[in-house]
Amino acid sequence: MEKARGTVHKYGDNVDTDVIIPARYLNTADPKELASHCMEDIDREFVNKVHSGDIMVADKNFGCGSSREHAPIAIKESGIACVIAETFARIFYRNSINIGLAIIECPEAVREISDGDTVSVDFDSGMITDETTGKSWKGQSFPPFMQKIIDCGGLIGYINHEAD
Repeated sequence: MEKARGTVHKYGDNVDTDVIIPARYLNTADPKELASHCMEDIDREFVNKVHSGDIMVADKNFGCGSSREHAPIAIKESGIACVIAETFARIFYRNSINIGLAIIECPEAVREISDGDTVSVDFDSGMITDETTGKSWKGQSFPPFMQKIIDCGGLIGYINHEAD
């Protein structure tokens, strides 16, 4: 995946993994079931309004809390193509890469992008463009090996690809 383009779903600071996917749903590993409950404790309508390719934007410390992989899996399976945040909790950052969810840190973009805007992201360059306002920012692009992990759908896909 070289680019993403979609509608923004915006959240604030310290969105923790218990809010992304509430613990009461952790008795399943089915990605579709997890996605059906994604963000429901802070945005009951999220699953009804998210579309494939949409972008999630959040402030500081996104994905803090428990180190569960269920959170990035729920986000990715819900249709979100990329999460842009001011900062990510380190374990969430790593889990996201491992399961193939594209994430970018860019405080400037987060401050100016609004909920409902149409945003595009070029993963090769790290350029984030708010097509609603016409403004652009340079986010942190991934090193090539991390981009390849995301392109392969996660670490397991990457390992299988490299073994071929």
